[in-house]
Amino acid sequence: MIKYILASQLQEALKEQPLNIIDVSERMEFALGHVPTVVNPPLSEFGSGYQALDKDKTYHIICQSGARSEQACFFLDGQGYKVVNVDGGTSAWPGVLEY
Repeated sequence: MIKYILASQLQEALKEQPLNIIDVSERMEFALGHVPTVVNPPLSEFGSGYQALDKDKTYHIICQSGARSEQACFFLDGQGYKVVNVDGGTSAWPGVLEY
């Protein structure tokens, strides 16, 4: 089952502990600003590399607005991964984005 978290809640959670965050934005969007510490396998390339993920870990999935990350979450959930969709995506991120 997919869980959801607001971008502001994710920011607060990161203050407590490191999290596994995957940004599925396309590379051009990612270059325009992303949450610090994320990795960026774009959704368009996601099918070829997701198997390297650890099924024992929880992954927070983010994109620009939350729609593509939700798609990635449904896919990963179907493959047996633990995922949390970041509602609102980087557009709702209250902190400073990296470039």
